[in-house]
Amino acid sequence: MYEEDTIAAIATPPGEGGIAVVRISGPAAEKIARKIFNRRHRGNGALRSHTLYRGQIIDPKDAQPIDEVLLTIMRKPRSYTGEDVVEVHCHGGNFLVRQILALILSQGARQAKPGEFTKRAFLNGRIDLAQAEAVIDLIRARTVQGAQLALNQAGGGLSKYVGQLREELLDILVQLEAAIDFPEEEIELLQRHHLIAKINALIDNINVISASYDWGRLFREGAKVCICGRPNVGKSSLMNALLGTDRVIVTPIPGTTRDVIEESLNLDGLPVIIWDTAGLRDSADQVEQIGVALSRRYLEQADALVVVIDGSVELTPEDQALLLIAESKKVVIALNKSDLPSVVGLQSLTTDRSTRVLTTSAKTGTGIDSLKQTLRELILGFVTESPVTVTNLRHRSELQRSAAGLIRAVETLNQGLPPELAAIDLSDAREALEEIIGVVSNDNILERIFANFCIGK
Repeated sequence: MYEEDTIAAIATPPGEGGIAVVRISGPAAEKIARKIFNRRHRGNGALRSHTLYRGQIIDPKDAQPIDEVLLTIMRKPRSYTGEDVVEVHCHGGNFLVRQILALILSQGARQAKPGEFTKRAFLNGRIDLAQAEAVIDLIRARTVQGAQLALNQAGGGLSKYVGQLREELLDILVQLEAAIDFPEEEIELLQRHHLIAKINALIDNINVISASYDWGRLFREGAKVCICGRPNVGKSSLMNALLGTDRVIVTPIPGTTRDVIEESLNLDGLPVIIWDTAGLRDSADQVEQIGVALSRRYLEQADALVVVIDGSVELTPEDQALLLIAESKKVVIALNKSDLPSVVGLQSLTTDRSTRVLTTSAKTGTGIDSLKQTLRELILGFVTESPVTVTNLRHRSELQRSAAGLIRAVETLNQGLPPELAAIDLSDAREALEEIIGVVSNDNILERIFANFCIGK
């Protein structure tokens, strides 16, 4: 378990605001609150749980008021952490909030570590590990769809499904263990072909949700899109058009962009990190050479590319070379400058069925909406329907580990080897599922997970 002391932290972001929240959790939370809170003209009396009270925060040493606040007590077990929790809703001045926190710490509370409130909620059985991890995803969500995925996981969607898989696996293990313990008995359910069919069905179900990770990761972390092309084809102008603002300097001089410029874009619920890169060409300019090297590095890291071609002039060797490099990626070719007489035909650019070609004009805005829609469809691709969506790499890794254990068990049974060997692999598969929801927890894993949280959550 953990040391049952009392922790406190500011639960709202730093800076000035209308309201800030200071949170206290632990056995002394209510005692500390009663020392520093005063309901004017009414006394603290018997404060009810889950009720807001108006009053003042005072320093017990001299009874000097510090702030006018709202205070609530949430007694265990009906609280976020499963412990007694107190929240002080005060005015949101940075100095004022820190003064109140310092006062609480002086009364015996300890400064909470990052994620310690949520960690206590997990350790006290209020939420499982997958739900705890979803809390940080919900906080960091950048689009409605990303928030909905996180909210579903925080509500137990993934946990419930993984729990069902675990129960099915336990049923198989029970049958196998019964046969091991009572080899002289005729146990009908031990027939190998029945067991193999059940295990294979379990593998299929695990693989379906494991495959949803590539899609879910994009909503959790954001897709990485690189705008690339030779100099002066309109890359920076196109980025400005996609963003709807003049974010990047645009001039007629080739090589204006020397560094990689990063911005965020929302493609109908899909968060995108978009990079405008230096024009790809051979150059004697040392600074430009560095920019070109950076462009190539970001091009490799991208989930998708927008290759910009100047449609008003003939294709150059640099254009052709970039199209060859881009063949291994998801690519949208933007045939730009459609406001000028066209020289390059669409058919000459279609080299692969997965490559999309669009005519655009960063100057007039022609084709920009189509580019956004096409880019979103290309990034997400065809999505196999899954009962839940996996967004966390740790969860996907444990699902793959579980599937691998099940596959080994099938191979063992197919080879006619002793059932004890299959039971070892099935147990490993079960432990992997339990690692996801925290039935079996590793202290190192817990420390890594909760270290990513903000203080106060």
